[in-house]
Amino acid sequence: MQMPRLRTPFASYRMKKSIVGMVAFGLTALVSTVAVATQDIRLFGAGATFPAPLYKKWVAEYQKLNPTVQIDFQPIGSGGGIKAITDKTVAFGATDAPLNKKEIEAMGGEAKVIQFPTVAGAVVAAYRIEGVTTELKFTGDLLADIFMGKISKWNDPKIVALNPDAKLPNLAITPAYRTDGSGTTFVWSNYLATQSESFKSTVGAGKQVKWPVGQGGKGNEGVSAVVQSTNGALGYIEYNYAVQNKLANASLKNAAGKFVKASPAAISVAGEGAVSQLKGNVLSADIWNQAGEGAYPAAAFTYIILHSDLSSVKTADEAKAIVNFLKWCLADGQKLAGEMDYAPLSPSVATKALDALNTAKHAGK
Repeated sequence: MQMPRLRTPFASYRMKKSIVGMVAFGLTALVSTVAVATQDIRLFGAGATFPAPLYKKWVAEYQKLNPTVQIDFQPIGSGGGIKAITDKTVAFGATDAPLNKKEIEAMGGEAKVIQFPTVAGAVVAAYRIEGVTTELKFTGDLLADIFMGKISKWNDPKIVALNPDAKLPNLAITPAYRTDGSGTTFVWSNYLATQSESFKSTVGAGKQVKWPVGQGGKGNEGVSAVVQSTNGALGYIEYNYAVQNKLANASLKNAAGKFVKASPAAISVAGEGAVSQLKGNVLSADIWNQAGEGAYPAAAFTYIILHSDLSSVKTADEAKAIVNFLKWCLADGQKLAGEMDYAPLSPSVATKALDALNTAKHAGK
């Protein structure tokens, strides 16, 4: 008869150690699983500089509500944003100038693209004339003549006729313009092209054009700097930059014959006038020179671009996070737009944008 094997204290210790090890392993695995399940989602976007201050504010406010979603938006310009989303190196792109036919084809055609406006903005005629504090007025054709070099003095009879109380000096006008390709130039040149056939046939319209006279600056910051430092300068810059830098900017004559100064309300009126142009999933509309007595004439939307199948991200959770963030921007985020000198989308435009966003899929679902 075999005697039972006695358990030594050492053997008992080894068994306890084994059990503790198994428990520790299990806890480590559990902690690891929880860490993976709660790991932050990181999303990247890039593009237009004009909406960048607002987008960064949106990101900060959204992350307070959703701390596990980390969003990084880089303002590298509209062209950079289009290239980045086309190359699928970002989750979303941003552009002030809507995609053209060639750019849409590079992304696979209209069926593969979602584009929608997020807010509207304006380009203003900012100026500096020492000793003149009266708010100036311009018509579109007069501005076109100035930027073509046909009118070169502030006391030109055509300017004086519109501004009889301004006491304008015999001072050279220095047109200030963007040297880089930009959505701002796209809007301004297209607006002037609708006002002057001569401008349309000579300077033309686009993200970058050859200005015949004046002084250039890179970005809205560069043009703002030219205006601030040059007596007699007249430059086109985004409305919010003019406000932030306290630059005088003119009222412009709109399609209804009214002189209107840029404001979030006047820009929103222009956006509402273009609702009928917004169709399908690739939404775009020209909102310069829109009808309506209160519409500011040099206004434009800024856009977000996505692949219709969110193939620039790896997981369904990331895809959901993109869509949820952008839905928030089109709803609650609009309340912040006016506070930062942007124009919120009108309800009908926001609905069109949301309808386009709701068609997004991931891996066909």
